[in-house]
Amino acid sequence: MNHPVIRVQPLQFPWQTQDPFLFCAYHLDDYPPGDPNLGPGAAATRGRAIGQDFAPHRAWRMYHGAQVPGFPYHPHRGFETVTIVKQGVVDHTDSLGGAGRFMNGDVQWMTAGKGIQHSEMFPLLAQDRGNPLELFQIWLNLPQSSKMVEPHYKMLWREDIPTVERRDAAGRGTFIDLVAGRFAERTAPAPTPDSWAADPAHAVSIFTVRMEPEAEWTLPATATGATRSAYFYRGDRVSIGGQSVAENYVTTLRADAEIAFRNGAVEGYLLILEGQPISEPVAQHGPFVMNTEQEIREAFAEYRRTEFGGWPWPEREQVHGRDRGRFARYADGSEERK
Repeated sequence: MNHPVIRVQPLQFPWQTQDPFLFCAYHLDDYPPGDPNLGPGAAATRGRAIGQDFAPHRAWRMYHGAQVPGFPYHPHRGFETVTIVKQGVVDHTDSLGGAGRFMNGDVQWMTAGKGIQHSEMFPLLAQDRGNPLELFQIWLNLPQSSKMVEPHYKMLWREDIPTVERRDAAGRGTFIDLVAGRFAERTAPAPTPDSWAADPAHAVSIFTVRMEPEAEWTLPATATGATRSAYFYRGDRVSIGGQSVAENYVTTLRADAEIAFRNGAVEGYLLILEGQPISEPVAQHGPFVMNTEQEIREAFAEYRRTEFGGWPWPEREQVHGRDRGRFARYADGSEERK
């Protein structure tokens, strides 16, 4: 039998992925207390490359934000973003009039489809303590047949995301949050309707995993032909399929084999991505992902002409106020509050 581990390689930024995924960005920022404008303040940002602050050696970054950390409005076409917030706050606005605030375990699933602009800002709500932020943004491709669907987003609130608990023979725990897919007879909330993940035959799974020290668990085999990657992003060492893996390494795994995990001496954290590949040509330029270079040129031309509906908000880096709770407002005017 072939070994279940195909290869192990160090993580880069953004994290390398396999079809049907395009990439994964992991953000971990130890933000200070916020100022009255929900940012770190002028003194804290002095000397930074405002607008392009990605410095890896610093405890936190402003990214493209000038006053509030985050990503002011920018376009997307032809793929999906899955934003998993483990801790911290994200404020969303978009060119369709959608808006929201999500945090601390919530997930936003957005199908960009034929084109949307959105803003993702990280308001620093707490003024008397730090504002740590930890999130993943995963780009999931769309097949050619879905690249020009209507844009759409939905919230997967933390209360609706199942957590599967596994205890080994010694009682040590592993906790698997199901953002997408199915595990141990539990099923994640449905993604957006045009997603590649919406069809169970595509076997798309997105799991975040926390393992107690020396805990053991087994990831079952999934669909033949699927891709499977395990990102060990925090901990000491973990054994995956019998191979020792260090922190900040990604392991490419066979999908048709059970995979045994045994954690090291400290708590360990993993992200697992798997799914059937779309197996179509990929042409990507910045925020646009299509099948051909001609389609990329057409996307840029349309964006210059229409701005994908323009920007209906007063600020480039729109935030929703210190006292606003978790909510999602959609393009049809409907709203959810948590």
